[in-house]
Amino acid sequence: MLRINHLSVYHGDVQAISNLSLNVNRGEIVAIVGANGAGKTSLIRSVCGIYPPKSGEVWLNGQNITGMTSHDLATLGIGHVAEGRQVFGNLSVLDNLEVGGYASGNKNAIEQNLKRVFKMFPRLKERKSQSASTLSGGEQQMLAIGRCLMAEPSIIFFDEPSLGLAPVMVQEMFRIINALHSQGLTIVLVEQNVMVSLEVSDRAYVLENGTVALSGTGEELLNHEGVRQAYLGI
Repeated sequence: MLRINHLSVYHGDVQAISNLSLNVNRGEIVAIVGANGAGKTSLIRSVCGIYPPKSGEVWLNGQNITGMTSHDLATLGIGHVAEGRQVFGNLSVLDNLEVGGYASGNKNAIEQNLKRVFKMFPRLKERKSQSASTLSGGEQQMLAIGRCLMAEPSIIFFDEPSLGLAPVMVQEMFRIINALHSQGLTIVLVEQNVMVSLEVSDRAYVLENGTVALSGTGEELLNHEGVRQAYLGI
């Protein structure tokens, strides 16, 4: 479904991603793990059209999408739940969700997707008239996911979905990710909780210094001695 070939990304003179290649198959959960500064967020933001690559290619469903803008990628089915949630705090919950569905231009689709989101997140329905800034961290993360779903993505990139959340909400986030996966969505997951990421993923890539150092199934990497020592403290 997604193919990244020899991608390189720079921030000014600093190289964040170096000649990186990986694949994501339809229906998979693929985890991207690594230490802080390994290039995980830069990779996601480049694929999602925020950081233009200096070289390399990104293909989605056989189409070359290298260098396309974020809003064009959203119409092709790429969803992005950004690190830090990035909700519009001065807008209501309902307005945030409707912004997510704006690109479709289809009022009936927006109404149907709102029903879907409210069914998945009843708390958002209860708070639909509140400003997003008044929500708890967990509720804001639900809103960020719901806003993403309004665009009807086929693949969702999650960037640190459990960051700053209470343990009970962390469990809820992974339950939601598994639920979306069971509905047929393809998931790419960047997450600080390496153990849980590998447990839920079909396959995973370990990034070091902006390139792939290891890859394998989630189970293989969970049992890899180097991964256990470096990231799991075992």
